[in-house]
Amino acid sequence: MVSAALLATIASGCLIAAARLRRAEWPLRGPYVAVVAWQALGLAWGVSTIGALLAFGLAPYGRGVFGGLVALVTDAATHNLVLSELAGTPFGATQVAAVFAALALTLVLFWGLVVSFVQVLRTRRRHRELLALVARDDPEVPGARVLDHPAAAAYCLPGVLRSQVVISAGALAVLDRHELAAVLAHEHAHLRQRHDLVLLPFSSLKRAFPNVGVVATSYKAVALLIEMCADDQARRVRSAKELAMALMRFGSAGSAQVPAGALAVKGDDQPEVVARVSRLLNPSAELSWAATAAVLSSAAVLMCTTLWLWHLPM
Repeated sequence: MVSAALLATIASGCLIAAARLRRAEWPLRGPYVAVVAWQALGLAWGVSTIGALLAFGLAPYGRGVFGGLVALVTDAATHNLVLSELAGTPFGATQVAAVFAALALTLVLFWGLVVSFVQVLRTRRRHRELLALVARDDPEVPGARVLDHPAAAAYCLPGVLRSQVVISAGALAVLDRHELAAVLAHEHAHLRQRHDLVLLPFSSLKRAFPNVGVVATSYKAVALLIEMCADDQARRVRSAKELAMALMRFGSAGSAQVPAGALAVKGDDQPEVVARVSRLLNPSAELSWAATAAVLSSAAVLMCTTLWLWHLPM
């Protein structure tokens, strides 16, 4: 029962830490580090929540989560598992329910990830087929496909073998060549660093729990940080002012909707765009090495502790 209590404490702590991280200011100074922190919190929450349920449900075996799972599977395979007998012991019915709840949560999370991945692949494939028919190459926009659409849009379609950057004619009309170069650098940063894969677990979690507020706000926070990561990469080769001006021009022109699974230079949430523009025009000092090391070390300790508790035979 000790491991169940400790894992439940970690799961609760992850939710509290996520709420504090959403309100913190330091992620703006170190978006890459903040994304790692979000990944650690999300993974630790899932592993600790499932582990707490299993540790409680498998407590009669006295072998911890991993050992208890092996014993449970062995008993089931040899037909020695009798649920009615387990349910008749103290806390028996609750423990059986906890095991089923852990299995159900695992299936929901895994199924959400698979469905999100498959749907994104299908959407991207259909959009690539559409672009092959209606988009064109333009020598003045190397490395991108031009879509003849009056609304301003710029986005990328990540892929294993074929990744594409798409920009609309409406965007070309409102951007000068320097701003266009900054936008293209931003989109190529998304493709190069595969930000779509970073965002995928959070989008699948949002799909699995669509009505849970903390999940939706966490997804928005990570999506904003990913855009800031691409902003930081873009301003290594272009000026921050050029990218900020491009974002403001997209806002004034009224950007178009982009397909699911694409990463656009400008989202629909105006406050987030304002935050990015403000960060570009008024940059703060980058996160110190000491703070970076502290966050990354904490993330590593959190994951190691959570996994260790799965082996704790208590």
